[in-house]
Parts: sequence; structure tokens; C-alpha cells
Amino acid sequence: MGSLELSKNKCNGGQEVSLLDAQLELYSNTFAVIKSMALKSALDLGIADAVHRHGGAATLAEIASEVALHPSKIPCLRRLMRALTVSGVFAAAVKPGDGGGGEPVYELTPSSRLLVGSSNLSGIMSMILHPTLVVPFLGVGEWLRRDREPPEEDPYCIFKQAHGRSLWELAGRDAAFDALINDGMVSDSRVIMDYVVREHGEVFRGIASLVDLAGGLGAAAQVISKAFPEVRCSVMDLGHVVAKAPAGTDVEYIAGDMFESVPPADAVFLKWVLHDWGDNDCIKILKNCKKSITPRDKGGKVIIMDIVVGAGPSDQKHREVQALFDMYIMLVNGIERDEQEWKKVFVEAGFSGYKIMPILGFRSMIEVYP
Repeated sequence: MGSLELSKNKCNGGQEVSLLDAQLELYSNTFAVIKSMALKSALDLGIADAVHRHGGAATLAEIASEVALHPSKIPCLRRLMRALTVSGVFAAAVKPGDGGGGEPVYELTPSSRLLVGSSNLSGIMSMILHPTLVVPFLGVGEWLRRDREPPEEDPYCIFKQAHGRSLWELAGRDAAFDALINDGMVSDSRVIMDYVVREHGEVFRGIASLVDLAGGLGAAAQVISKAFPEVRCSVMDLGHVVAKAPAGTDVEYIAGDMFESVPPADAVFLKWVLHDWGDNDCIKILKNCKKSITPRDKGGKVIIMDIVVGAGPSDQKHREVQALFDMYIMLVNGIERDEQEWKKVFVEAGFSGYKIMPILGFRSMIEVYP
């Protein structure tokens, strides 16, 4: 009898643990938004820069002083830093005190080091977490319930549902929002392209000319041009974007529409461009690229930096970021594609082959050959 009761208790205990684990998982997902907002607060306040200015380690009082917080806010700053420490953005060590114990000293981690210095990811993180880009996701359920299929020439995306116009339309009308987008793209390009040319520069060797298509202010092309001065680099984007391009670089800026034509070059570079567009639009863009590049035996190719869902490391965090990016790009009715979806687009655009290189963490480099 006793052993039977013990067995039942174990069984019930197992069910209870399972229930609590399930509850924990739901709360963890629900509070993920607080995790993001904690990071946004750190970006808004410049906490990583404050710690960096103190040599990479600072107390709460030192951080508060650096970011100009009133001393009365230090208890709440402690709570913010605890959340940021638990999530891995910062680390904490205890500074020994005279009377025993001590106060925490907050240190930069590999993640927060990417938020400081001349090349950092603060711009892209601030862009992603900006209210204008966060609010549309509050209406995903409403958007999914809509029973009409929008015309292809005027897709009704979650961004347009929230703001009355598409992201691109708002960027064309609102200079501050346009700057937010451009600054975000520049910050990502500087960090990832420095890595690409240093670790995987073979992608750009053997070509004499390259067009960075929809390349914005040309941050990626500038990195390529500096690393490979023998490659003549140009950027093509819409007129209002090119008008803001920096002067004094070795990069040529061309105003144009990639849906109309692409300047001739050995290679066309597309960084985080095609995921913004549906298959039909991607095929149009790629067909124009194919017309503009040299033959394959002369080194002609299209170089794509984008997500290939399922490629790269198979751990939970990489898979999660790929899946969440796929949802994020719903902002513009875009899509993150797996290999078969990419292949379909390449074949329909008339290309003869491709090579996927999952060398950039959650992103990949893809070479597509005419």
C-alpha cells in the first residue's frame, strides 16, 4: 500500500512539474517583450557607452552619473540592470566592500561590446525596437483575419494597417523615420561587412566591378571598396536615398529603380534586399541583375546576403532568430526563404546554378550564377 501511494505521488509530482514548466514557458514568451524593452532602455540611455567609458566595468552610481539619472532612480536602474544581466547583455561581479559584502559592478559582454565603438549595432537594434516598427505587431491577429486578398500592386501589410501607408512610403515622407532606417542599415553593414571581408573575402575576389543594389548610403560598398581597391564599386538606390549619400568615398552612387534596370557590372550585391519582396518581385529584380552581369565564365554572379531558413547552426537560438525574422519581415509583406524557396526564385529568373554558404550565423551568403 505504501509503495503504491509513493508511486502515485511520484506520478502526481511529475505532472505538477510538467504544469509548472509549461507555465514557465508561457511566461517566458510573454515577458520576452519586457526583455526587448529593457534592451531598448539601455540603448536610449546609452548604458553600454557609459560602462565602456569606465573601462568596461561600472557600478550603478557610476552608470547613473554617466547617463544623467537622478539618484532616486538608482533602485529602478538596479532592476533594469538585473534584467539585462540575466539576459546576457551585461555581466555582473561583486566589488568587495570595506565592511564585507559589496556592490555589483556591471561589465560589458560580447553582446554589449557590439553596442559601442565606431562600428556597432546600436543603430539596427534601435531601428528594430522603435515604436513605429513595434506597434504593427500588435495587430497581426487582426491582419490575419482580413478576408480580402489585396491586389499585388498595393499589398496591405501589417505596417500599412497600423500607419496608413507602407514603410517605404513613410520613409519617403518622414525624414526622421528615413534616417532611422538608413542608420540601422548602415550600422548592420559596417559590423557584418567588416567580418565578411576579413573572414570570407574570397567572395569578392576575381571581379573587377560590383553594384550594391538598393545599397542605401553605401556602407557595405564602402567596406568592400576599402578591402578590395581593385574592385570598382557603385551603389544604386532610389533618388531620395542617393541624394543623402556621403561625399568623399571611392564609391559611385547611381539613382535608379531596380525594377526597371540594373547598371552593368561583373557582380551584383544584394544585402537584405530580396527578403523584402515576394517571389514575383524577386524574379523581376533577379532577371534585371542577370541582364547586367558578365557571363559566368567571366566571373559574373549575383551575391546575396540573406537568411536561408534551416541553413547554418542548428541550435535553438539560431533557429528562433530565423523564425522571428520571418515574422518580422511581415512588416513589408516580405519572406525569409528556405533553400527550396530560393531555388524556385533563381530557376524562374533564369539562373543556371547557385551556392549557399551558411557562414554568417543566422544569415548566409549565396552566389547565384547566370
